[in-house]
Amino acid sequence: MVKYDKKIWSWMLYDWAAQPYSTLLITFIFAPYFTSVVVGDPILGQSLWGMMTAVVGLSLAVLGPVLGAISDTSGLRKIWMAFFSFLYVLGAYSMWWAFPGAESFTFILVLFGIGMLGMELSQIFVNSMLPEICSENDIGRVSGNGWSLGYVGGLLLLFITLLFFAENNAGYTLLGNPPVFGLDVSVREGTRAVGPLTAIWYVLFMIPFFLFIPENKVKTSKNVTFSALRSLWKSIKKLPSNISLSSYLASSMFYRDALVGIYSFGGIYASGVLGWSITQIGIFGIVSGIAAAIFTFLGGFADKFFGPKRVIIFCISVLILVCILIVGTSRNDFFGISLNELSSFPDNIFLICGVAIGAAGGALQSASRTMLVLQADKDRMTEAFGLYALSGRATSWMAPALIGYVTYMSQNQQLGILPVVGLFIIGLGPLIWVKPN
Repeated sequence: MVKYDKKIWSWMLYDWAAQPYSTLLITFIFAPYFTSVVVGDPILGQSLWGMMTAVVGLSLAVLGPVLGAISDTSGLRKIWMAFFSFLYVLGAYSMWWAFPGAESFTFILVLFGIGMLGMELSQIFVNSMLPEICSENDIGRVSGNGWSLGYVGGLLLLFITLLFFAENNAGYTLLGNPPVFGLDVSVREGTRAVGPLTAIWYVLFMIPFFLFIPENKVKTSKNVTFSALRSLWKSIKKLPSNISLSSYLASSMFYRDALVGIYSFGGIYASGVLGWSITQIGIFGIVSGIAAAIFTFLGGFADKFFGPKRVIIFCISVLILVCILIVGTSRNDFFGISLNELSSFPDNIFLICGVAIGAAGGALQSASRTMLVLQADKDRMTEAFGLYALSGRATSWMAPALIGYVTYMSQNQQLGILPVVGLFIIGLGPLIWVKPN
């Protein structure tokens, strides 16, 4: 039984504090606002957003392993966390200045990327603290509960934003009222307020983290970081001797990147192709988030009865079909079949796709963690999860870059999603060599 003391609660509150950057800014509120309103051209906006996300992914691929080694050896993690928190807050708060039709949208993209990088890098240091705040037997439960708490926090702030701040095209919030505090709807202050809201939320709920989690004091030497990186390289070189584990890491590298692509561009797609308002996209986010939470829980039972490999294959197959369905759906036609412009059919299709993405994506992430545990040497579990994280970062730039490139070259947002299908299919291939147990 886990004893939830103030250290564990403070550690879990990090997810609660940080998740809104992903939920509100990256996916459901700011991203579609930026592409459709700030840039004013959904196709160009999606291309720029993809390139920005790719640059952040490449930065993570380079900095992640190095900072991960520092995390284990420096003993200065809270200082690094303060720096990354500064980047997070800077990036989030700066979105207040993303005016409609702003000429300096490239500068806004840079600031957003800085905040996103701060969020991603902070996770490396937070994850490394987990073994120090609870027993080895409780790591899985505490980690899972923290992830669930983050989901709830993101959905709660999304709901608050929709009720009181984010306005639709007519200037009203989900409650049918103008945004609170007299925010000017003519320059979209209600929607832009999501940036400061996310920053304030983070600062407020990170206070317990810095107050109650002690710094782990370790002895360091001049060559300790080099030694940690050398140990990581040795682990990578040993992978060919474990075909099942290396095949699984290769598989997850592609399908996890594809999943990130869907999450990052779902709101942008709904805004640019279907013409959804910020309020509609936010409701879509709540529905898909609830589906993800439910099916992540049910996915644990599926893991037990069918095994994680079958769950992974099934979820990837569902996501491939969903992506193809999304590519073939627009406001005016469905796979070449003309639709009335007033038809709600494409809206209903996309809503169903959102539920499927939330459900299959949540179950896929849950089964992926289980699969890694089954593949890894029990005596070197930390090393295995380090390789899992590294493989995820190595290609985290690929889906955004491909989406941005294909969108720009084809001048079509629908075709821009096609690379995600390819990444999912590539991810299925190496699973042939993965042993279920």
